[in-house]
Amino acid sequence: MTDQASAAESETPDIPGKPISASRTTLSHIMTHADTNLLGTVHGGVIMKLVDDAAGAVAGRHSGGPAVTASMDEMAFLEPVRVGDLVHVKAQVNWTGRTSMEVGVRVLAERWNESDPATHVGSAYLVFAAVDADGKPRRVPPVLPETERDKRRNQEAQIRRTHRLARRREILELRERRAAEGFGD
Repeated sequence: MTDQASAAESETPDIPGKPISASRTTLSHIMTHADTNLLGTVHGGVIMKLVDDAAGAVAGRHSGGPAVTASMDEMAFLEPVRVGDLVHVKAQVNWTGRTSMEVGVRVLAERWNESDPATHVGSAYLVFAAVDADGKPRRVPPVLPETERDKRRNQEAQIRRTHRLARRREILELRERRAAEGFGD
């Protein structure tokens, strides 16, 4: 960290942490024919939009203001979603940095014609950045894991962050080497 960055950080007052439960949310949506793809199942993009909506609500709630999607780390589609399914998108903050946070999302579908419990149909991890009115990054409250499951999810989020940063660093280094060798984009 540069001296300027550490000086600016020390001038910023500490922000009290927030428990995970303070921003956890569930959005639900009934899937219709308008949501389907050519195979007759719900389009993955529809599910991804619901995931981003739920994660954005959680990120804004946790950070106390606007937050924008910075990346989607993973999106796993485990089972198809069908017309008539009631989809529940559950989201919570798993980890926070200085201005960013990881939101974990679990997608469940209740089959309209079955009495079985909801099926886990997808999972995703998104990174959000909190922004001010000018679109500049702003500090977020630390997240306070409450349960052993929350603590595990927080540790896993830190591992994903380490991998994201390492991957970005390796790609930038490769690009620099390729540029030095005379190979442009």
